Amino acid sequence: MSITMVGKILIVEDSPSELELMSRYLQDSGYNVIKAAGAKEAMEKALLENPDAIVTDVVMPGMSGFELCRSLKKHPQTEKLPIVICSSKNLEIDRLWAMKQGADAYITKPYTQENLLRTIKSVVIRNS
Repeated sequence: MSITMVGKILIVEDSPSELELMSRYLQDSGYNVIKAAGAKEAMEKALLENPDAIVTDVVMPGMSGFELCRSLKKHPQTEKLPIVICSSKNLEIDRLWAMKQGADAYITKPYTQENLLRTIKSVVIRNS
């Protein structure tokens, strides 16, 4: 018996094409998607929308995904929110740094729909 969970996922990505691809992957799998083009917008939407998880890029103008991760983990309303870092940086040091900032998972671009969904499901289940 498989458990299907419909949840709300906040995607933080400054590349419109990447944001669209990720949104489509998640919507096709039944998730409600909230989009943010940067970390500051993501912080506001995370507090307002109460998503089940956040998927964020690392390299963005203004505030990085690592900084967003730290800010979310410090805020009482979002401290338990699962965060998946999705980055083109695929060095082990980047992965370790992400975990040190409070990320729950780290996937690298390019990713498959299956890889993205599996990662999101694993952090949502782990944190529920």
